[in-house]
Amino acid sequence: MARDEIRRQELSNFLRTRRARISTIDVGLPATPRRRTPGLRREEVAQLAGMSVTWYTWLEQARPISVSAETLDNLARVLRLDGIERVQLFQLALREPVLDSKPKARRISPLLKQMIDQMEELPAFIVGPRWDVLGWNLAAGAFFGFPNIAAAERNMVWLFFTDSTLRSLIVDWPTRARDVLARFRVKYGRHAGDKQFVQLVEQLKSVSSEFSEWWPRHDVLPESEGLKRYNHPLVGRLQLQHVSFSVMDDPELTLTILAPARTTDSRTKLRQIINHFKSLHASTNYSDGHRDSGVYSGGDNADY
Repeated sequence: MARDEIRRQELSNFLRTRRARISTIDVGLPATPRRRTPGLRREEVAQLAGMSVTWYTWLEQARPISVSAETLDNLARVLRLDGIERVQLFQLALREPVLDSKPKARRISPLLKQMIDQMEELPAFIVGPRWDVLGWNLAAGAFFGFPNIAAAERNMVWLFFTDSTLRSLIVDWPTRARDVLARFRVKYGRHAGDKQFVQLVEQLKSVSSEFSEWWPRHDVLPESEGLKRYNHPLVGRLQLQHVSFSVMDDPELTLTILAPARTTDSRTKLRQIINHFKSLHASTNYSDGHRDSGVYSGGDNADY
C-alpha cells in the first residue's frame, strides 16, 4: 500500500472511531431505536457538519479527495474532538505539517550532548520521531539500562510493549502503556504511511497482544509533564517528575528529563542506582548512544 493510501486509511479509521463514540443525544438529535452500530450515522455527521453525505462517505472510504480547513473545523465540532484530536484530524486530512519524505539523519549536537551529560543526577535522554532512543546521559543509562539493550531494540514504544525488565520497572503498566501508545499515535499521524513507522507498528502488533488490542482505538494524547511511579529492583519504589522538550534545531527530536519528587526519598534512591551503575562500569563510558541506534532496518539514522 502506498504512503498516501495508508494516510487516507488512517484518516478513515480515525473518523469512524470518533463517530462511534458520539450519541444522537450528545448532538441534540432524537434517539432512534434499532441502531446496528454505536454512535452517529454517516448521514447524521454530514448533516451536522454542513457537507454532503457522499463527500463524507468518501472520506470514510479513504477516497483520494480534498477537504477544506473549514469543513474539518465543522467535523471537529460535530465529533467533539479535543485539542490533540483536532491536530490529528488536520494532520491526516491536510498532511500538515508538510514533512520531508526523504530519510533524514538525526543529529544530536555536541553542545546538547554536553548539557545532558552535565545533569549527573537527572536521567535525560533524546528520542527521534519514532521514539528511537538516540542519546542519553549516565543517569538515564543507569536507570533504564539503555547500554544493555541491543541497538535494534532501543525504541521506547518497542521496549514498553516487549521488554519485561522495563515493564516490571513501571508501576501501573497498563495505564502508562496506553498513554505511551496514544502519544506515539500523534507522531504516527504526522508520518502516516512512512514505511519505517508502518514496519514498527506491524511488528508490535505481531508480538504484543496489548498493542494489537489498543492500536485500533486511535487514541491520541499530547505530550505532558507529570509525576511517574517506578519500582526499581535495587531500591524499590520511587517517584520521578518528568518533562519533555522539542529540540530547537530539529523539532522532531524530543528531550526528556526526569527529576526526583521533592517530598520523597526518591533523590537518595536515584543516587544509589547511579552510584551502583558507576561501580559496575567504572572504566566504560555508557552515556553515549550509538550510530546504529535505528530500529528495524531503518530507524532514525542517528548520527552524532
